[in-house]
Amino acid sequence: MLKNATHLTGNQEFIIPAYSWRDVFLYTAGLKFYDLLSGKLSLGKSYFINPEKTLDRLPLLKPGGLKGGIVYHDGQFDDSRMAVEMVRHCVRNEAAAINYFEVRELLKDESGRITGVRAMDTDTGDIYTIRSRLVINATGVFTDEIHRMDNPEARPTVRPSQGVHIVLDKSFLPGDSAIMIPKTDDGRVLFAIPWYDRVVAGTTDTPLDIITNEPRALDEEIDFILGTAGKYLVKKPLRSDVLSIFAGLRPLAADPDNPASTREVSRRHKITLSRSGLLSITGGKWTFYRRMAEETINRGIRAGILEKRECITRDYSFYPPGLKLKSERLKIYGSKADDIEEMIEKDPWLGELLDSRLPYTRAEIVWICHNEMPLKLEDMLARRTRSLVLDARASSDIAPEVAAIMARELKHDDNWVQEQIKEYHQLLINYL
Repeated sequence: MLKNATHLTGNQEFIIPAYSWRDVFLYTAGLKFYDLLSGKLSLGKSYFINPEKTLDRLPLLKPGGLKGGIVYHDGQFDDSRMAVEMVRHCVRNEAAAINYFEVRELLKDESGRITGVRAMDTDTGDIYTIRSRLVINATGVFTDEIHRMDNPEARPTVRPSQGVHIVLDKSFLPGDSAIMIPKTDDGRVLFAIPWYDRVVAGTTDTPLDIITNEPRALDEEIDFILGTAGKYLVKKPLRSDVLSIFAGLRPLAADPDNPASTREVSRRHKITLSRSGLLSITGGKWTFYRRMAEETINRGIRAGILEKRECITRDYSFYPPGLKLKSERLKIYGSKADDIEEMIEKDPWLGELLDSRLPYTRAEIVWICHNEMPLKLEDMLARRTRSLVLDARASSDIAPEVAAIMARELKHDDNWVQEQIKEYHQLLINYL
């Protein structure tokens, strides 16, 4: 990922605060072993720092009883921008990308082999038949729904687990270092990470039986994050300090022996091929996204369904080496950042921030309309920009202007604007 998207990834320093010498020994030894396993892939060696240096990097960490901190490094990236960037480059390499298309049925020939799908355009309700040599089921927590289209008696293969994060003002964690608590009082993990001039704190691991497109954080999950963070920070975060709350579902592989458990389930991915030819990938995580895709395609090649081709993604870069941009802030748009900068130079009004609480300009909204396939206001504020998760209330305030810009650029009328604002405000409830 660091090789594919240097403009969306970074090396983040984490510090584990230790309040006992036992913790110093355990975490230092554990991370040194991790250093050995990482080898050349390591982003930096771990090491111990004394209490003074720990507080210098984490000035609002509670100092009482602090023995020091263990420093290690991990990767950080913007998942939403990464997904959009991948789609853009897939299209650039002659893929056909369609959003808001819902698979309703798997098509099969007389022998029972899958030959394509019947899908619905959720915007118009129109049904389309799409033929394919191979159908790949890479639908995350919805994997079993597709499996049941193939075989109504298919056993569950995915156990959804909800992870919740809260976003706070940067004043709760000044500096560039992140905090990691490997084991809280109830055995869970807590982290607080600098992100887009904010702080993201999380996470939880809550098994769910009901799957929705918009999972909602439970009160007990929010209380856990706030309460645990308050045990380690001088400035204790309160519910009123939260700028945004967001929840996501992890598509963990189901454990037949203990289907209700998620904590011990492996995060590794699994690839399966059904008798009818449905190729499915379950589990996994962003860290291995490229390898997961390569292994899935290779499975289709070994099965004789796809013709053999060399993988081009190992050294593929979304961001041209040595590219120098006029604006560091626009770096998230990769090689297209200068296009946005040129728009601003021609019309300075486009370069004004939509809101002082958010880092986005009108120019970005216009450019995204024509280059990143946003169909709804939600697409723009939640996934093309990160307005919704950076500050939910601020995103609500800019919604009317953003909807108006989108309507102008995408040729929609005032009814569309009002409808989109209404839908967005309904969505917003989940993030406050």
